[in-house]
Amino acid sequence: MTRPTSVLVVGATGSIGHLVVEESIREGYPTRALVRDRDKARRLPPGADIVVGDVTRPDTLPAAVAGIDAVVFTLGSDGAGKIGAKTVDYGGVRNVLIALGAQPARIALMTSIGVTNRAGAYNQASKAHDWKRRSERLVRASGRPYTIVRPGWFDYNQPDELRPVLLQGDTRWAGDPSDGAVARRQIAQVLVRSLGSDAAVRKTFELVAERGPGPEDFDTLFTPLQADPLGSLDGAHDVKNMPLTDEPQQVRDDLRELQESADIADDRRH
Repeated sequence: MTRPTSVLVVGATGSIGHLVVEESIREGYPTRALVRDRDKARRLPPGADIVVGDVTRPDTLPAAVAGIDAVVFTLGSDGAGKIGAKTVDYGGVRNVLIALGAQPARIALMTSIGVTNRAGAYNQASKAHDWKRRSERLVRASGRPYTIVRPGWFDYNQPDELRPVLLQGDTRWAGDPSDGAVARRQIAQVLVRSLGSDAAVRKTFELVAERGPGPEDFDTLFTPLQADPLGSLDGAHDVKNMPLTDEPQQVRDDLRELQESADIADDRRH
């Protein structure tokens, strides 16, 4: 797979996003940061190309995606409840994917460990897991090469716990740091390194860290993972507890629109 030539970071001023911007620049990618407020971009490294836009306002996104061939999503609704989960965690991903249109782009999406746990108290109160999981489905339906990273609890790891462990099936549902922890900077590294790795394509995994040193070769982490089945809306080994027939009509319409766009793009390539 061709290494991307330009990266857009969505959620660039967040606690993970600004580290993704730093890591992307460090890896040599021309890096664009999407921000709602230019003043909040002051903490970003000077090498970042700042573009002002709002993922909840589709009319602001064409300039953000112009000329981009890779997108890293680290956006989050920051405790804004059910409305924020729907409009930002899900709606933001949908709006950027639609703005890309037929433009080829590699995707790296950050969601959360436990995202398939629908019955837990956190999801029952916020529906955040459901909407994040729906955003994963949008990415898979888009037909684009992608990697979906579900990190554990941010920065609850000990200083000597730097060895990344990639899991599949999303079976850790305690809802506390016992599910696993990982440093924010390491999450950023994995997201950015996935963009240039053939071994990371179409793979969904939970990311935690255990005792040991950080990795030297990220491909060795990605290679053993099972790719998501072609045409599937869910990750490899995920529990089947979100039937498409029970999903909101708007979600089904969004998935259909992205799948149809992907089919048209595929026909044009062939």
